[in-house]
Amino acid sequence: MKDVDGVEILLVEDNPHDAELALRAFGSRNVANRIIVVEDGQEALDFLFAGGAHAARAGARPPRVVLLDVKLPKVSGFEVLRAIRSDARTRETPVVMVTSSHEDPDIRAAYALGANSYVVKPVEFDAFMEAMGGVGFYWLMLNRRPV
Repeated sequence: MKDVDGVEILLVEDNPHDAELALRAFGSRNVANRIIVVEDGQEALDFLFAGGAHAARAGARPPRVVLLDVKLPKVSGFEVLRAIRSDARTRETPVVMVTSSHEDPDIRAAYALGANSYVVKPVEFDAFMEAMGGVGFYWLMLNRRPV
């Protein structure tokens, strides 16, 4: 197995502070060995579908879970989700929308496009750490997917 096959979490987050806190939360729970962080929707698509700078991933398995922000530069989280669900290689990949938006239209849109879960990022530090650690723990340790 190539190293790129072992990605457990693809974190799509344009806020470097939130990305760093999420990485700390995953580390504190020891839930993931390999986490890739990308900063915009286009890079997420390139990573998932082996394009651009991620062309070397051709043939690699998708991540075990994608944590996807809604509001992203270049390509929105909704468009990334739509692409994930429309491709046979990634259709069954769990996608958790992790965003600051608690607006009902965003929540409805995410579920209509096939999100597995929708998590609003807590503003308070400890709550944010607990939420991110819990998300990682659930999707990597408790949730079971077909092999």
